[in-house]
Amino acid sequence: MKINIEKDALLKALQQIQSVVDSRATIPVLENVLIETDGDNVMLRATDLDLEVINRVAAMIEVAGATTVSAKTLLEITRKLPPGSLVTLSTDDVSGRLEVVAGRSNFKLATLPKEDFPEIATSEFTAEFEASAADLNHVFGKSQFAISNEETRYYLNGVFLHASDTDYGKVLRCVATDGHRLARIDVELPDGAEDIPGVIVPRKTVTELLRVVENTEQKIKVYISETKIRFVSENIILTSKVIDGNFPDYNRVIPVQNNRRMEVNQGELYNAVDRVSSISSDRSSAVKFSVGNDALFLSVNALEKGMAEETVQVSYSDEPIEIGFNWKYILEIVKQIDRDNVVFLFNTSANPALLQEGNDKSSLYVVMPMRY
Repeated sequence: MKINIEKDALLKALQQIQSVVDSRATIPVLENVLIETDGDNVMLRATDLDLEVINRVAAMIEVAGATTVSAKTLLEITRKLPPGSLVTLSTDDVSGRLEVVAGRSNFKLATLPKEDFPEIATSEFTAEFEASAADLNHVFGKSQFAISNEETRYYLNGVFLHASDTDYGKVLRCVATDGHRLARIDVELPDGAEDIPGVIVPRKTVTELLRVVENTEQKIKVYISETKIRFVSENIILTSKVIDGNFPDYNRVIPVQNNRRMEVNQGELYNAVDRVSSISSDRSSAVKFSVGNDALFLSVNALEKGMAEETVQVSYSDEPIEIGFNWKYILEIVKQIDRDNVVFLFNTSANPALLQEGNDKSSLYVVMPMRY
């Protein structure tokens, strides 16, 4: 194999796949990237056996071929090469090394055979559809924060992707929850997605997908089976196992009798909660909401540090209510709000609160109360 590739293109591709490489792998080849020619392109492939990323990069192919080399080492070398360098990658069949040449720099790197490199077995996908990168960024990006870190409830360690019927039409829906907060985000259902199986997309896969769809106007092809999901863009193919488990019936935890409505400016609320939380401690993460007469009174009381209070103007005309929340959860949810106003719907101080983005029902959040 002998290829010539621009430094910046190689660096970008290696950076995109680096987080998938398993640096603590017990199988040495999993620390490597598979470099393989494909027509006028070079394919860079990395996997941890649960997730596989393939990055297609334009290159000048002199001799077709393939090899695997340490992804970390090749990334470090490429990063330190002079800007604008043309990098030549060539294999030596005698020594089994990969030679990396750029200007006066020359490296000979140890390799492992391409035959040792594993490939995620792709069962036949049962459904496929095409969605805009913006829509995928919207549903996965705005729900990601609520994914659980608790390994014992592994079925919550991802985002539940499925199709759903609503009173405002058929939607493609992402749901994530950790038992303390929940995010349910909808976009219009793409053609072909009507019969997709509901799958739980793992946290790591969501993170990698968001890198692919961020700041692009591409269309992304999505392929789904009951065990795997694949996202295909112009240059990147992302294939992942899905979590083998049943996502809980999230509709049971979405309150339906919350009739006390408070509307508040998104930025003013975020900044106020952020300020009063400055004196919170590990022992006390609660912020108290006291709502009444078009005013929200925020207070944090931490015995070790002191007390903080702030008043925010709101629109509220129902019975007064006092309720406590984890201030971190409130900030995380409010940060997702794209509209000027956040709508809180309360029931009692012992019941979870419902949050919406203005009157938009396509984005919905639930947060559990806590003692204050």
